[in-house]
Amino acid sequence: MLSKFQNHIVSRFPFLKQKKLFLAVSGGLDSMVLLHLFKQLNYEIAVLHCNFQLRGLESFGDQEFIQNYCDKNNIKIFTTQFDTQAFAEDYKLSIQVAARELRYSWFYELLEEKHFDYLLTAHHADDNLETFIINLTRGTGLDGLTGIPEQNDKIIRPLLPFSREEILKYAQENNIEWREDSSNASTKYVRNKIRHDLVPVLKQINPNFLDAFQKTQSFLQESKEMVEDASIVIYQQVAKEAGDDIHFDLNQLKKLPNYKSYLYQWLNEFGFSAWNDIYDLVEGQSGKQVFSDEFRLLKNREILILTPISETSEKEEFEIYENDTEVNFPLKMTLCNVGHTTFGSNRTIFVDAEKIQFPLKLRKWNEGDVFQPFGMNGKSKKVSKLFKDEKMSLIEKEKTWILSSDDQIVWIVGIRQDERFKIKNTTNKILKIELQ
Repeated sequence: MLSKFQNHIVSRFPFLKQKKLFLAVSGGLDSMVLLHLFKQLNYEIAVLHCNFQLRGLESFGDQEFIQNYCDKNNIKIFTTQFDTQAFAEDYKLSIQVAARELRYSWFYELLEEKHFDYLLTAHHADDNLETFIINLTRGTGLDGLTGIPEQNDKIIRPLLPFSREEILKYAQENNIEWREDSSNASTKYVRNKIRHDLVPVLKQINPNFLDAFQKTQSFLQESKEMVEDASIVIYQQVAKEAGDDIHFDLNQLKKLPNYKSYLYQWLNEFGFSAWNDIYDLVEGQSGKQVFSDEFRLLKNREILILTPISETSEKEEFEIYENDTEVNFPLKMTLCNVGHTTFGSNRTIFVDAEKIQFPLKLRKWNEGDVFQPFGMNGKSKKVSKLFKDEKMSLIEKEKTWILSSDDQIVWIVGIRQDERFKIKNTTNKILKIELQ
């Protein structure tokens, strides 16, 4: 196995030779074999071990075992202890998810703090099979069926092509000691139930089942890559990025015979799960929305708009004082007195400074807001009616700010100035306000 492993590393991860590597070592069979392999190949390594304190004295026995091994073999080791049970209860997570969150957070922290390049874990082919079955039972797309990635950012899993049987045989041939985790024998966890009850049946049906499974995953990976390539090409035809937002042209989208597949491919990474609701948006009424934890998808006429959900500011009103020449939050604006006007625009207005009462206020618009649009000779108009005339989406409305003076609208910022504050022949002092 050592020769096969070395060839695999040289072929798939040739860049590791000159790097500083952390190995995540639990003390179990898989991670102890991984540690032994890299020690034989003379890579620059150090060990990371997490004590999750879930098995009483057994957990501390694992920590002591690994510490003694590293001391004996002159390998640098970093250990930490977690109150995993309390963390899981505080954040309402399963024990497995809590342990994963804790360890990977610590792993990345150590990578940065100690200036190491990569972290290696001991996931192998049987782990990959178990993950595949778990994802299959829960319902998943191609991402879930292609299994555990060989590399994910700075996390590398070099044992993925190797079976548990190969790893055990190598450990026995090289007299490698390891610790047995008593919780692995329990079938109360889904993964263990699959490992002990389901996988043996599959291997009994086909003794070469693991090899067949790996071939299937290879085909699925190729299919996934083909889907991703097609998705990129179609995305460029259908989508347009506008700042933090993405606009999907429904007229173009509906020309595709399988547009639902493309929507899934594009939106999956944004945390959406209510796929039927998303598909219904395509033919739904304008103004309907679907939410994920951090994003929302809005139907606006013939466009789907994907936008981040912005956190509501604790302070929704901001004051601008007479001596202020610059505003940096929530918008970037400049204010200055000028001797004459130039052409105004939606982003630059000129107002009669003697009609302004400081402090000016920046606020979000309210449903009942009324103003006198510039150029309409004093006729009043609801701000909401202006938005409708301008065919603004709900998202655009929510992003709109109002500049007011003594509760009178001076400017619907970036859209329309108010008639009441415009420059006249009698104006003595001109204030220029510009949106940066």
